[in-house]
Amino acid sequence: MTQEAHVTQGPLTTEAGAPVADNQNSETAGVGGPVLVQDQLLLEKLAHFNRERIPERVVHARGAGAYGTFTVTRDVSQWTRAKFLSEVGKETETFLRFSTVAGNLGAADAVRDPRGWALKFYTEEGNYDLVGNNTPVFFIKDAIKFPDFIHTQKRDPYTGSQEADNVWDFWGLSPESTHQVTWLFGDRGIPASYRHMNGYGSHTFQWNNEAGEVFWVKYHFKTDQGIKNLTQDEANRLAGEDPDSHQRDLREAIERGDFPSWTVQVQIMPAADAANYRFNPFDLTKVWPHEDYPPIEIGKLELNRNPENIFAEVEQSVFSPAHFVPGIGPSPDKMLQGRLFAYGDAHRYRVGINADHLPVNRPHATEARTHSRDGFLYDGRHKGAKNYEPNSFGGPHQTDRPLWVGSAVTGATGDHAAPSHAEDSDFVQAGTLYRLMSEGERGRLVENLAGFIAKVSRDDIAERAIDNFRQADGDFGKRLEAAVQALRG
Repeated sequence: MTQEAHVTQGPLTTEAGAPVADNQNSETAGVGGPVLVQDQLLLEKLAHFNRERIPERVVHARGAGAYGTFTVTRDVSQWTRAKFLSEVGKETETFLRFSTVAGNLGAADAVRDPRGWALKFYTEEGNYDLVGNNTPVFFIKDAIKFPDFIHTQKRDPYTGSQEADNVWDFWGLSPESTHQVTWLFGDRGIPASYRHMNGYGSHTFQWNNEAGEVFWVKYHFKTDQGIKNLTQDEANRLAGEDPDSHQRDLREAIERGDFPSWTVQVQIMPAADAANYRFNPFDLTKVWPHEDYPPIEIGKLELNRNPENIFAEVEQSVFSPAHFVPGIGPSPDKMLQGRLFAYGDAHRYRVGINADHLPVNRPHATEARTHSRDGFLYDGRHKGAKNYEPNSFGGPHQTDRPLWVGSAVTGATGDHAAPSHAEDSDFVQAGTLYRLMSEGERGRLVENLAGFIAKVSRDDIAERAIDNFRQADGDFGKRLEAAVQALRG
């Protein structure tokens, strides 16, 4: 499908609206003479060009996005008072940004890396952002470790390259990462496209209903296109031949009317279950077994419109887990708690203090009514309205009803680990995942892991990494050790 040509709307102008006489030649002192500083069009164009790029995201820099629609297929009012979920058949506009985690803006799509899943619901009560991944778990369980983790995935300050020593030194010293690493180096570690993978809210969130009852929930987005993945060899070839493979696939599918969709499910845990559940239900390195809390279908997500401008709508899109609506809120998940601050802070630095008012980020059905003013990109939308509260000039006022229900807390402040549960373990679910795999899947998992571990320069780093997988499953560790030894000689 080709893009239609735009109809010319009049003469070319400067940014200030003055007509441009000549856009082909700089103004000079005579024919062949030096360029004059009075050529304001030249200076304006060069200055604007120098500033066309904003700082790229520290993580999730490489991404693609599309608009779509979420449709409710089940009445969930017994669990949440969120209006966009209030009745079967109700539709809400959405914007979904996919991304890789570690690569920079120019990196290839077909790489072994988790995929970001950042979904914005433009609801009638404001925007609700669900910011997860294509994996239901993560490498760490406390946000205080996130900068250290990402430093191991990024370029080393001395070599300028990602280093196997850094990656495996951190993972080996962080046993909690074993489950996610097992997932990442398995068959689903390199999706064939954004359309052929699942998405997850990953964290545990709170739902609360009109009666004030609280439930803990996990979100699942199951691809209707079916799961398709790439082997390492296929990914290596595709990354070289077509670095934009996933972005192109998404755009072209929507252009030809092959709209990708996902069936949306939730797991629901009554709040009272959490304290005595067999492991910490707010631990991001663990899943809730489906036999304990079966997934319930609640809706359908479809992507059906491409952005018209990648920079304005994908690069400048911002998502924050702190963007909740009435009936939905956070949980005590320590990773989520850190992200509630970090994401908004990143956007204020990267895009600007008024990032939430750019078109792609702006609420659709309701106006953002705040007393915040001025700053970079402020457009004067408030005109002469008072900028304080309370006021007696008809300004916006508080509702006196929190979006979510508060949690009871006790004990002294301090640097506490999460509360202990009977079956807490960093290895059990990684072992279960390994044993659920077919023999072919196990073989590819071991091969993928061994190829990376074999690159480390120190035996102790390799041995510590292997031992984590041995504790997950004896056969897993034995096969991995043999494979690494064969590669390292």
